[in-house]
Amino acid sequence: MIDLNADLGEGFGRWSLTDDAALLAVVSSANVACGFHAGDPLTMRRVCERAAELGVRIGAQVSYRDLAGFGRREMDVPAEELAAEVAYQIGALAAFARAAGSRVAYVKPHGALYNRTVHDAEQAAAVVAGVLLAEPDGGLPVLGLPGSRLLAAAQDAGLTPVAESFADRAYTPRGTLVPRREPGAVLHEPERVAARAVELARDGAVTASDGSRIAVRARSLCLHGDTPGAAGTARRVRAALEAAGVEIRPFA
Repeated sequence: MIDLNADLGEGFGRWSLTDDAALLAVVSSANVACGFHAGDPLTMRRVCERAAELGVRIGAQVSYRDLAGFGRREMDVPAEELAAEVAYQIGALAAFARAAGSRVAYVKPHGALYNRTVHDAEQAAAVVAGVLLAEPDGGLPVLGLPGSRLLAAAQDAGLTPVAESFADRAYTPRGTLVPRREPGAVLHEPERVAARAVELARDGAVTASDGSRIAVRARSLCLHGDTPGAAGTARRVRAALEAAGVEIRPFA
């Protein structure tokens, strides 16, 4: 059993990047851009409405304030400011989720913020502080890389840490993601991505970039919605998982 998530709503105004309708028909959880790296109010509203119709869980994909760089540029944001910005993004998406008859079910950082919170304890704690600021009563599950500072900070704060793996990204021998600037960091071949998805879901392990075998145990499996042919790849991944006897179910 595993959750299948994808990054959605990553357009802005008349510019569209992700095939939200097609991906929502495949995934069990949707990481919705909240306007800082991509997304706008109408896009957020439409994705929430369709996700609610299909029973797909809605997650807030929070980011550094970096529309021009799609949230993939390293930034140094003071902890207090970052916590406020995380809470702001969650609150914006929560309004549209509630209007659609659903709710924000979890939080996942995007891009540079996601990678920064793997090793930066201060930034990780700031993200968690932002989650608690937005939802002070019960908090929200936090999605992140296994062994990351982010998941440790979430657990220390009493939130539910949810380990995540990536079917379409290459791994280093240490279990982190190969930086996008390096060759082979992103996998594009649908059959290869599907095979890796089954490997991760069934075996809890993956072959790293140096050929070594590493453990990657996760409750959720991510597909990037902004890669070419993402919807077709997602359909192939789901079919391969189901054929392998893996049940796809939301974690939240």
